[in-house]
Amino acid sequence: MGNGLSRDNPRLVILGLDSAGKSTVLYRLKFDQYVDNVPTVGFNLEKIRSSAGRSKGTVFQVWDVGGQEKTRSLWKSYSRSADGVLFVVDSADEERLEEARMELHRFANLKESLAVPIMVLANKQDLPSALSADQVGEKLNLNRLPQSKICDILEICAVTGDGLESVFDGILELVTKRRRQLKQKKDKSFTTLFR
Repeated sequence: MGNGLSRDNPRLVILGLDSAGKSTVLYRLKFDQYVDNVPTVGFNLEKIRSSAGRSKGTVFQVWDVGGQEKTRSLWKSYSRSADGVLFVVDSADEERLEEARMELHRFANLKESLAVPIMVLANKQDLPSALSADQVGEKLNLNRLPQSKICDILEICAVTGDGLESVFDGILELVTKRRRQLKQKKDKSFTTLFR
């Protein structure tokens, strides 16, 4: 493949609005500590080996793509080869959740991303005004995503690392479920073809 990863090593894309905490999530996952960073212009790319849970030892190739309005049109380019998406939202910024909802639904309905599972990360849970995962899910209308979309939501705090221990296990489970569905669909099509 050229990137040193086998097909079994998931490629993930971190998306979300600017200032949601995407790069903080990336570097907390990579280094298991808070790394002060600047707004992402373009993307960041890291290979991260999971150190815990069922995903322990799995190497993930993780793209963190800028969330400024002018770069959101590039999201579909990164999703073409992605196995899963981590969509980060600032759960303490209720005013921007509507914008996050529109961008999430726009992305989820792209032809390039229909088969890509999404894990929503309700970030900044350390702040007193943070909404719960259920409240964020309701505001994002997760139940109105395309029926083919596999989706889940987790409460996290990228600064402290709370909740992040479940991210790789959660997204790996969604990716594995999607791969199983696609294989079953392919097998069913193959069987139908030769009847």
